[in-house]
Amino acid sequence: MSKLVTIYGGSGFVGRYIAQRMARAGWRVRVAVRRPNEALFVRTYGVVGQVDPVLANIRNEASVAQAMQGADAVVNCVGTFDKGGKNNFGAVQHEGAERIARLAAAQGVETLVHISAIGADTNGDSLYAQSKGRGEEAILRHFPNAVILRPSVVFGAEDQFFNRFAGMTRLSPVLSVVGAETKFQPVFVDDVAAAAERGATGKAKPGIYELGGPEVKSFRELMQMMLTVIQRRRLILNLPFGLARFMAWWFDLWQSLSGGLIKAPLTVDQVKNLRHDNVVSEGARGFADLGIEPRAMATVLPGYLWRFRTSGQYAAIKDSVKNLKA
Repeated sequence: MSKLVTIYGGSGFVGRYIAQRMARAGWRVRVAVRRPNEALFVRTYGVVGQVDPVLANIRNEASVAQAMQGADAVVNCVGTFDKGGKNNFGAVQHEGAERIARLAAAQGVETLVHISAIGADTNGDSLYAQSKGRGEEAILRHFPNAVILRPSVVFGAEDQFFNRFAGMTRLSPVLSVVGAETKFQPVFVDDVAAAAERGATGKAKPGIYELGGPEVKSFRELMQMMLTVIQRRRLILNLPFGLARFMAWWFDLWQSLSGGLIKAPLTVDQVKNLRHDNVVSEGARGFADLGIEPRAMATVLPGYLWRFRTSGQYAAIKDSVKNLKA
């Protein structure tokens, strides 16, 4: 019988790509999510019965244990950007990660892959970084042979980075950013999935890997690249950290007073994160150690950002016609 992998958060942005790769590799895939009825699309990733969404909430011990019953490998993709509510940083990225690792060790799971983030640090100045760091520590305490992946900002068709800012260009001639000179090393989502596949199938040595694409660019340069792809001209306005923190404090307050109904467009924790470069550390293990060559942004972004162009997909056709006439 084919081997079985349980992917927690397997219907999310990164998780769905890992699920596809594991299915193509011939594994049975169990996608553990809070709302299985909303994850039925994952069944199309394999043959009938190969990929199955199941109920699991990483805050619930019994559901986590049940979802990994009989699994040969476990992948944890669950993360959050919400510091409040039941599914907060600590509950999800620390306690949830610890629970998965502890139960995986108890059930004799062969391999464990955990998706963390560059900047994970128990002593970090943001709650997000601290929770990621504590989650990593807890995992290694229970499952020392785990593979931990720390990607920089992840891009792809369903991302909430380039898509979000490209959408903002439809509403305003000004594109406001915080930390315009902060450096990022964007990584394509399927390259992260390829790394996770290496870990889950036992082809990667245990340890921590920092994953960044082939290019390091400032926040401003990334926005300029995005604007070039969508063929729009916008003024990129850098908000000073002091002003951004003041605005974020009010946004956080509004979200708290609304009971979470109003989502803060910018939080104090995010401002803290944006003060730090998000790039691969010198000497860290990465894609080269996994035998993976990451893809450049220029080869991927036009494939999904075209819809933000004034002429949509037909802009590329017009460009081709112009080139032929020339």
